[in-house]
Amino acid sequence: MPTTTTTLTDRLVLAAPTQADLPALHALHADPAVWEHLPSGRHTEIAMTRSMLDRAEAGWRAHGLDIWTVRRRDDPEGALVGVGGCSVRAGVAWNVYYRLARDAWGHGYAQELVAAGRTAAARLRPELPVVAYLLEHNEGSRRAAERAGFQLVWRGPDAGNPDPAAVRLVYADRPLSPEALRVYRELT
Repeated sequence: MPTTTTTLTDRLVLAAPTQADLPALHALHADPAVWEHLPSGRHTEIAMTRSMLDRAEAGWRAHGLDIWTVRRRDDPEGALVGVGGCSVRAGVAWNVYYRLARDAWGHGYAQELVAAGRTAAARLRPELPVVAYLLEHNEGSRRAAERAGFQLVWRGPDAGNPDPAAVRLVYADRPLSPEALRVYRELT
C-alpha cells in the first residue's frame, strides 16, 4: 500500500515511529503526568511501549497509516512532544489516539494532530468512520473531540477499567454501525 509516513502541519512534524523512537516513546508513556485520567494505562515496563510500537508498525504496513511521533517544527533538536494519529480498530473504524507530554498540553497540538489524522484516514479509507474513545472525566479530550466536529454516539461503563465508576464516551464523525458500536462498548 503506498503511504506517506511523514506529514507536516503548521507547527508539527508527524512521522511514523521507528524502533529508534522506543526510548522517547517509553519516557512519554511512563510519565504519570500524562496519565492523569487513566493511571492504570501508564507503561510501567518498556515491553508495554515496545508492544505499542510493534502494533503501530503493523498498522502502517497493513493500512498505510497509524500513529505518528509528534515533534515541533521549530525545535532544531527534534524533541518528542507526543504521539498520535489514527489506527484502524477491529476493521470497523479509524480510532483517534494521542498522548502529549504534559508541557505540550494547552497549545492546540491535539487539534492539529486530530485534523491531520482525519485527513489521512479519509484519503486512505473514507468508508470507515473516525472515532474518539475517551473517559468522561477527561475534559480536555472531550473538548478536543467536540472542537474537531465529532458527535457523542455512546456513553456507558468503561469495561475493564479498575475504577468501576468510570464512564466511557464514544465520539464519531458520523453515525456508527451496530458492529462498530459493539466493538467500542466491549473494549477493555
